[in-house]
Amino acid sequence: MAKKNLKNTDVSLPWGRWFKEVGWRHCVGVLVIVYCLVPLLYVLSASLRTNASLTGSNQLFTEVSFSNYAELSNTSYWHWIVNSLFISSFTALGTVLMASAAAYAFSRYRFKGREGTLTFLLLVQMFPQMLAFVALFLLLLGIKDVYPVLGLNSQIGLICVYLGGALGSNTFLMYGFFKTVPKELDEAAKIDGATHAQVFWGIIMRLVTPVLAVVGLLSFISSFGDFVIAKVVLQTPDKFTLAVGMYNWAADARTAPWGLFAAGAVVASIPVILLFQFLQRYIVSGLTAGGVKG
Repeated sequence: MAKKNLKNTDVSLPWGRWFKEVGWRHCVGVLVIVYCLVPLLYVLSASLRTNASLTGSNQLFTEVSFSNYAELSNTSYWHWIVNSLFISSFTALGTVLMASAAAYAFSRYRFKGREGTLTFLLLVQMFPQMLAFVALFLLLLGIKDVYPVLGLNSQIGLICVYLGGALGSNTFLMYGFFKTVPKELDEAAKIDGATHAQVFWGIIMRLVTPVLAVVGLLSFISSFGDFVIAKVVLQTPDKFTLAVGMYNWAADARTAPWGLFAAGAVVASIPVILLFQFLQRYIVSGLTAGGVKG
């Protein structure tokens, strides 16, 4: 009987039925992988060519030279990447702190205007970012006359712009996660004599670590790769972020150093990859938590 059941399970599906139920997924997966890998291989190949051009890099990896990477030291590239890391790190940290505090207040307290404020935050995020460029420029230009540190051509001012722009969506993202934490934990801690700060930092923030990692990662990536807002706010080359500085290299497509540009793009991807690898365990633990009962 056992041999008969084993024999029945070894019978493979017909090719047409297999493709209809399973095979098409493999085809879609292969197409997505090719779609993602070809641009990456193209940029990597261009970074390894001495005098790379847009049309001359079609043949991948015909030349392997690290001269473009060595040439980065003779430019302002490392100064720009330090500026980007400074701005992105403080933006991610500030976004996590501000959004978590707002989400905690909305999820734990009942106050007048709570529902209206949540709706207002959601409505603000529906407007495209381009509508605010002129207003941001004029606002920072006026602030520069009073507080130059926060005005136009200020990295701190750019951080403040990023923090305000990401507050609404990140608050909603954290709000849903905070709602899943039982309020009984707060009440039990307060009975033991814990203050509101101790409940927030010692209990809640530890339980919502996965969503903190997600929000911090998204904030870092968006600010690290942002070009438009940084171009509006920053005016002098010593304040440029990596995206704005490298844009100046590619401003003229006929004379642009595409090999140098590709090498800079490859190096710029390393901080994001390292950060994702570091935070991956928190993200995975948040996705799998509660999947199996002990």
